[in-house]
Amino acid sequence: MRGERCLSPKCAMIKRAYPPGPKGKRRKSPLSEYGKELREKQKLKKLYNLTERQFSNYAKNVLKKRGKVADVSEEFIRILESRLDNVILRLGLATSRPQARQLVSHGYFLVNGKAINVPSYQLEKGDTISFKPQKEKKTVFKNIKNLVKKYKPPVWLKLDMEKMEGKKISEPTLAEVMPPAEISVIFEFYSR
Repeated sequence: MRGERCLSPKCAMIKRAYPPGPKGKRRKSPLSEYGKELREKQKLKKLYNLTERQFSNYAKNVLKKRGKVADVSEEFIRILESRLDNVILRLGLATSRPQARQLVSHGYFLVNGKAINVPSYQLEKGDTISFKPQKEKKTVFKNIKNLVKKYKPPVWLKLDMEKMEGKKISEPTLAEVMPPAEISVIFEFYSR
């Protein structure tokens, strides 16, 4: 029962087209150019679960290669996608980037037979990722085979279900990844 007040225009249950408060009826001002650039940068940074320092270092290093590389956006995505923690996620061996990062940090994976515990490790074409034999019995991996059977990795990665190992067979491209942010705007942000 709503009561008498809801029969008047002051009813609290009626959804209004503006936020509450004295300034509620004002329209929000549009974002500035800087605000748009910052928003795009934050989107991509949060997507890849990176700190500001890591992300800015990647962006600045790619900006230095501007004349040497055909497409800087393509190079930037290639670097972000080639991180070990991201490849673990893309192979379906983890359910989220934070989980992939933690598994790598705790030494669950081997790259080309060598133990690597650095999430930002850059994988090259032809690198093979596998579980450490002593870590395969952990509870995290009990139902990983069932999850991986349903999952199809991107075209630039190959997953061997029997051996439970992945391989980077080519470089990722911008068209395959389709990031939610506009990369050229991010470079404008860092070129200030």
